[in-house]
Amino acid sequence: MFYHLFITGCYQNYYDAEHIAHLLEKMGYVLGDEKNADLIVVLTCSVRQKPLDRIYGKVKNWQKLPKKPKIIITGCVLPHDKKKLKEKVETIIDIDDIEKKLPKILDKKINKKYRTQTECIPNDLDKNTVLVPIMFGCDNFCSYCAVPYTRGRERSKNEKEIIDEIEKQIKNGKKRIILLGQNVNSYQKRQVTSNKRQGKIPFASLLEKVDKINGDFKFNFTSPNPHDFHKSLIDILPKLKKWERVLHLPLQSGDDQILKKMNRRYTSNDYLDIIDNLKYKIKNLKLSTDIIVGFPTETKTQFQNTVNLCKKIGFYKVYVAQYSPRPGTLAYKKYKDDISREEKKRRWRIINDSINNQ
Repeated sequence: MFYHLFITGCYQNYYDAEHIAHLLEKMGYVLGDEKNADLIVVLTCSVRQKPLDRIYGKVKNWQKLPKKPKIIITGCVLPHDKKKLKEKVETIIDIDDIEKKLPKILDKKINKKYRTQTECIPNDLDKNTVLVPIMFGCDNFCSYCAVPYTRGRERSKNEKEIIDEIEKQIKNGKKRIILLGQNVNSYQKRQVTSNKRQGKIPFASLLEKVDKINGDFKFNFTSPNPHDFHKSLIDILPKLKKWERVLHLPLQSGDDQILKKMNRRYTSNDYLDIIDNLKYKIKNLKLSTDIIVGFPTETKTQFQNTVNLCKKIGFYKVYVAQYSPRPGTLAYKKYKDDISREEKKRRWRIINDSINNQ
């Protein structure tokens, strides 16, 4: 029996896909090509419409395959998308229920003695890299984002569990560790009182402990949020010997009014202050970011504010997304998607060409 994984979205989906692959291979499935698959598991991303459009097209093609594979959907799936997809696939499983429900749906028993080496690695990573989640879910409720509704509220892993996992991966020959979370710098924030927040945040302490792990490796993390990029984190980063000196810090917009509508809880000046402090303390720091163009009501002047800020900061890489309304989010309920598709594409090209194609 062959299985195939179709993955869209962020690193978290790739981590979950690896877990699913291990589970399937313990049930006797073997990784194969989609054309020969008996089972196709799809990990969706509900943050933007484009990945879902790809999935609808793929499902249509898979249904025409000679083997007529079972298609199972998981990952980030909004109720709106579940309604549209449920008639087209075998079933949809919440990602938190995958280990419990997948064997029952497939009517397979798990061979607990079986050990698999399957790895689902994003295209921009390599086999020496491993993803290590430190937390799941998100409490930020950015107005355009569906993650809090599909992944739930923030839950942090135990620090010892994280350190043990990293040590194990290093012993297995991994050379690069990426700490994973929707907002890594809020790691264990519920365990910290407002008084203690004046000191070192738990995420900064975790980075120090990772840095002290024995072994020949480098590490990084994704993604932090500027609104709680604490001073203690800025102070600690320059002292870390194994951190890569590469920071991905999502900006989303360089205009304060749009940032407020996005519920990002920082201003363009707040963002600049963080970057200026980091550049002052860390030589040769490489910076990348995320930008959303065409957010509802974004004027050409507001978009230009984003372009200007990106050029001022000097990112080496910008991941640009065209806004797409996600049912259930605040932006979907509150704002009309009033920027044309052509204008979104034009704005996308301007930022992509001015930074990524230089």
